[in-house]
Amino acid sequence: MTGPDDEPLHQWAARRDRRRAAEREITGTRRVLPLTNGARASHIAPHAPRLLQEWDGTRWVAVGVAQNADDARTFLGHIPQPAPECDAEARPALGPSHGRHRKP
Repeated sequence: MTGPDDEPLHQWAARRDRRRAAEREITGTRRVLPLTNGARASHIAPHAPRLLQEWDGTRWVAVGVAQNADDARTFLGHIPQPAPECDAEARPALGPSHGRHRKP
């Protein structure tokens, strides 16, 4: 039994193929690859060098090497904001109770 929300299989397959093609498209023009073996996350080895690459329309081209993750973030355009200075006297004191859920 077919309902009003059912769609033919060929329409569903075409929609799925369009979605998959859109997911394969390259969304950025710059990327960074670590030059170490193992995990590729930036927090794993923040002091390891990284290869800087740019997309030229057909392939990724190496344009340089960053000395660490912070330099790589600058290349990508992610300029870190300075951490706000925290004054211990400006924070509210915790209430007189025990446990994780103390109320100020």
